[in-house]
Order: sequence, then structure tokens, then C-alpha cells
Amino acid sequence: MLDDLSKKGVNIDSLAKRALEDEKVLSELFEGILSKKDTVRYNSFKVFMLLSEGHPEVLYPKWDFFVELLSSDNTSHRNIAVNILANLTGADKENRFEKIFDQYYSLLDDESVIPAAQLAGKSGKIAKAKPKLQTKITNKLLAIDETHHEQERKDLIKGYAIESLGEYFEQAENKKEIINFVKKQLNCQSPKTRKIAKEFLKKWDKSS
Repeated sequence: MLDDLSKKGVNIDSLAKRALEDEKVLSELFEGILSKKDTVRYNSFKVFMLLSEGHPEVLYPKWDFFVELLSSDNTSHRNIAVNILANLTGADKENRFEKIFDQYYSLLDDESVIPAAQLAGKSGKIAKAKPKLQTKITNKLLAIDETHHEQERKDLIKGYAIESLGEYFEQAENKKEIINFVKKQLNCQSPKTRKIAKEFLKKWDKSS
């Protein structure tokens, strides 16, 4: 199995299927995700992404494993945790995410822009899985300017945030604050975020 994980272009779907059928294969994936070899770690991550999206109940018992990665010194590990935990919220019947909310969202201010951007982009999925947390999530996303990132990177992260806000805007309580936040991004430094903001307002801003 680890030999397969070291190959570029390996069939991720096939590996995910094997992991569902064989506990030993799943166990090797947990070794792979911590590998110092980029290809092994990346392939393991791709398999875990598939499993966490399609069969979150399979990885949910390993919740604490991914929570520990949130505080890893390794940027890649933190990024893995951000993505997998977001996907597992759909199976979180024990409300474990509520207990790590502050720890999780502290990564919006991560030293690296990658986990921060990924977290912003995954927030829509979390908000839909955890409706009671929607206002708290919105407040975190609207406060991206309070993070330490350079303005150019803040503007990039905001693009991901706007996409997430669009996923649950219909259910959001503070629509006015969201619209005002998005309008401000029409003049931000990121061309991609400006485009996302424009599309968001075209869809959701009924006052224009």
C-alpha cells in the first residue's frame, strides 16, 4: 500500500475503495499522511478527502488525530486538518466541532496563508452542517482584516470567504453586514476576489 502511495498518478478512487474494505489499508493511510515524502503525504490526503466527503463516518472515530494536526508545526499537516475536519462536521453527531471552534478558527490567522485560505473556503460546508454556528462563523470571516496577513493576502483569503458566505447566505441572520463586507471587496487588490464579490452581489444584493 505504501508503495502505491509513493507513485504519482496513482488511482485515488481505487485506494479509497480499498481503505473502505480493509482496516489495514486505512491504517497505512494514517501513516502516509504523516510521511515526510511529499507524494506519499499528498496521495494519502487525496484519499482521505474522498473518504471524508463520501464516507465521513469512517474517519470520524479518528477525529482527535486530525485535531492534533491543527497545532502541528508542519503547515501541510495543519492544512490537512483544516480540510478533513470541515468534511467530518457532517458526521459530527457528538458536537465535537463546537469544542474546537476557537482553535480551528484561530488558523484564519495562521502564519501561512494556505491553511487560512482553505479554512475560509471550507467554512460554507461547516456552516451548512452546523446551522447554530453560522453567525459565529460569519463573524470570523468578516473579521479577516484583523489577521496579521499582508493586505494582498487578506484580500485573497476574502475571496474564499465570500464563496463560503454564498453557500449559506439565504439562512444567514446578518445579511446586511455580509453584503457590506462583500461590497468593500469590489476595490480590493485581488482580481479574483473582485470577480467573486461582483458575482456574489449580482446574485444576492437585491438593493442594486
